[in-house]
Amino acid sequence: MTADLEIFDSLDMYGATFALAQQIEAAAQVAAAVENLPDPTGVNAVVVMGMGGSGIGGDVAAAVASPTANVPVLVSKNYECPGWVGPDTLVLASSFSGNTEETIAAATAAHEAGARMVVMASGGSLVELAAEWGIPVVPLDASIPMPRAGIGAVSVTPLVLLERMGFVSGITEQISATVAQLRRRGDQLAVGVPGADDGSGDRVPVDPSTFIARRIGRTIPLVYGGGVLGEAAAWRWKGQFNENPKVPSWPNRVPELTHNEIAGWAVNGDVTRQVFTLVLLRHDFEHPQVAARFAIIEEVCDEIVADVLTVRAEGDGPLAQFMDLTLIGDVASLHLAVALGVDPGPIPLLDDIKERLRS
Repeated sequence: MTADLEIFDSLDMYGATFALAQQIEAAAQVAAAVENLPDPTGVNAVVVMGMGGSGIGGDVAAAVASPTANVPVLVSKNYECPGWVGPDTLVLASSFSGNTEETIAAATAAHEAGARMVVMASGGSLVELAAEWGIPVVPLDASIPMPRAGIGAVSVTPLVLLERMGFVSGITEQISATVAQLRRRGDQLAVGVPGADDGSGDRVPVDPSTFIARRIGRTIPLVYGGGVLGEAAAWRWKGQFNENPKVPSWPNRVPELTHNEIAGWAVNGDVTRQVFTLVLLRHDFEHPQVAARFAIIEEVCDEIVADVLTVRAEGDGPLAQFMDLTLIGDVASLHLAVALGVDPGPIPLLDDIKERLRS
């Protein structure tokens, strides 16, 4: 990390972000070695429980696994456990800290309902409960500075478990392709880290993430993704803009937004063209009609937002393309934080909310 970055990045979020490939490799190895997994015989549904930076891993796992899984893979982000959860349900409870109160409440209810369970956490109360309940724990790397920086671990871990238990196949190959793509993209994005040069002391060319951060500037990013995979990526970008540079951002999904939200651009164009930048996240697994809708969205919105940016994923397979979009967006959000003079690591407002709830 360069000296100017140390002023803004107290938790080394840049370092954690660029270590995503290594994080995925390590998490996959840990998940592959966990013993005493529940018997999958007769399981008719999988529920991944989690919130925030942990919950997004459930979204990714569901988006990647659901098209080929032999049982439904669902995500629950609530205090409550779904009423249909029972002995024939597999529950994967994910909390990076192990102290997320919503996840603890829902997991406790799932245990009381007799669900088969696995906990994914770095420690905390959820690990203590797992020991009390006699269920396996997949340890998450506690050295990762913030839950949102553990996107690889919380996404790959449930996928490896689902593959090991026979609910989905091909995950091992997808992980290898993902790691390869992240290394390629990481080399490209590293040139834009503040203080980087080409070895001769000259500033290096602008990388995609730097370009995106500069174009967003002080506008508000609205992030649109296609299908379940693109929607998960849009939520990831939105959350990273919220927590790293601490700016407003909202996501939506194509085709759903073309049945409602797109109509809301009609009247206030004199305001919206000063305020919003539209970011379109594209990948190779979109339905053909989703691709057609993106073209219409870009045409309709071109004159009524400050800018329309299209980001196209690369990589072999849906997991690789999701993580490729993730790395581009994560680095863009960090660049925006530095540009705004904001430390991307600490999230004091969220910590204050948790403290108020505890007291």
